[in-house]
This record gives sequence, C-alpha cells and structure tokens, in this order.
Amino acid sequence: MTSSFSPPSRQQGPIFIVGAPRSGTTMLQYRLRNHPHISLPTGESHFFIPLYRNLKSFGDLRQADNIRRVLQAMHEQSRDFLETDLHGLKFDVDRLARELHTEGRYTMPAIISGLFEKNARGEGKSRWGDKTPYYVMHLPKLLEWFPDAQIVHLIRDGRDVALSLFGRQHDFSVYNTYFAAEYWESYVEKGRALGSQLPPQQYMELRYEDLLTHPEDSMQRICTFLGEPYSAELFAITSVDDPGKTPLVHEPLKADNAGKWRSKMTPAQIRAFESVAGKTLREFGYDLVTPGTPPALAVKAAYRLHNKVLTRFWKRTRRALA
Repeated sequence: MTSSFSPPSRQQGPIFIVGAPRSGTTMLQYRLRNHPHISLPTGESHFFIPLYRNLKSFGDLRQADNIRRVLQAMHEQSRDFLETDLHGLKFDVDRLARELHTEGRYTMPAIISGLFEKNARGEGKSRWGDKTPYYVMHLPKLLEWFPDAQIVHLIRDGRDVALSLFGRQHDFSVYNTYFAAEYWESYVEKGRALGSQLPPQQYMELRYEDLLTHPEDSMQRICTFLGEPYSAELFAITSVDDPGKTPLVHEPLKADNAGKWRSKMTPAQIRAFESVAGKTLREFGYDLVTPGTPPALAVKAAYRLHNKVLTRFWKRTRRALA
C-alpha cells in the first residue's frame, strides 16, 4: 500500500465548465466529451461544494470507513449523476472505497479525482472534467483542491437566459424578469471577478453566441487554451449517451438559437431586464434596445418580494404534493 497519493505527472489538470444556468454549458459539455482525450460525465456532479463545506465531518480520511462515508455522501447528494452519467465506471461504494484506500487517496480532492480518473480510464480517456454551472460562484474552492484546474466560463446573452429560466421557473425559483436579470448578472459578474484574478492559462471566457456562429474557431480557441489538439470529432453527432435527457445536444449547432429574446420577450420584459443588467450586458458585448435606465429602488424591492413570495408558495405546494 502506498503511504500517500501522488497526482499524475501530466501537467494538465481537470477541466471545469461553468456559467449561469441555462447558458449552453450542456451543449459545450457534450462537444468536449467527444474529444479523444477528455472525459466529461453527461450530467452535473453538484457534490464538490457540499463536501468542501462538510470536510471536517468525515474525520481522518486515511481510514477506509471514512472514505466510504465520503462516497455515500456523494451518492446521497447526486445519485442520478453517479449511477447514470459516469460512462466508464460503475459506482460501487464498497469496491471504490477499498480501491481508493489502497491507492493512498487520503484527502478529499484525491478521492474526487480518483473517482473521475477511474471513469476517464474506463472511457479510454486521459483527462477528466466536470460541468456544473454553479461552481462558477466557487472558483477559489475548486482551485484550492485542484490548483492545476482550468476553467471555461460560458456566457450567454442574459435575455435568452431569462427566457430559458422561465421555462423551468420552479427549478430555479425565477418568477419575474427583474429577478431573472439579477440572477444572471450575479453569476456572470462573480465568474468574471474571480476569473480576473487567475492567470490566462487557467481561466477563459467564451460567449455562447460565438460558439453558435463560429463553432470551429471557438472550439479551436478552447483546445488551444486546454493544451489539447483540435479534433474534428468535437462536432460528431450521435444518438448515444442517454439521448432523451437533453435531445438538443444531439443536433448540430444552430445559430438561430441565439437572440430568441428579440421575438419572444415583450417590450416590457426587455425594458425590465435591461434596466437591471444593462451595464453588464454591455460589458459582455451585448447591445441594448432600450436606454437601460436603472429601476427605482422601490421597484426592485417589489419584484424581489414578488419572487420571494412565489418561491415560498411553490416550495410549500411541492412539499404538500410530494
């Protein structure tokens, strides 16, 4: 048995795809997982930050039983991900706990990377990554654990994001345009602020719209950033990997998936969104169709209250129906 875990000698670390929810990160995830070197599960992990926050509760990770507890906590948090989105590994808590302990993976990042590395090897890949959008709010935590990680921050026009959020409003608790604007703005601004503190070889931004209109150039940029060779396989369209989960990812990229807000948002919605996030839209290269005059504080407060009330109402309703 080895006394401690030694990370692989390869210089390139894990890849994290992040961004505001509904920004096209799944589309990018499925394109990059076509790369012959890169393993990306087809879902979202979600357990990194809870494990970070509760690290002390697992005790001494040199003990196999505590490694098992970590894996069980992962499973409780993200059962579907671990059972259906890892395509190179069967998630068996007892077997994995024994293997990780034997390999000397005695820290939380070593345990997590061990899981993803085993999955990558099972897929015949040499590098692992993860797509969980909200990790954009926690980049320092990710980099504390994985200091050689590379971050790809995908950014989409917030007005199109708002439309997509409204389609799943109960999942994201976004019930009005003002709050949708604040929600989107909080993600993209936090990602840029944290990313600006990182060296250029560790953090890159890509606009979803550029990926749609200039797909080859955009993927070439990403490959160059990641230090990986460009591959035509990135745009392969297949029907494998749970095609029913997100059907759009099995279709070619379509430029008309951008700018839908121009025809599907009402003038009042456009004005509301741009009044809140107009400055941020401009900073990311998006044109406004209104002056983008900030709303009165009372108006913002009213819409925040409206969103809060509806969030509480629907959460209670869903619990009652469960």
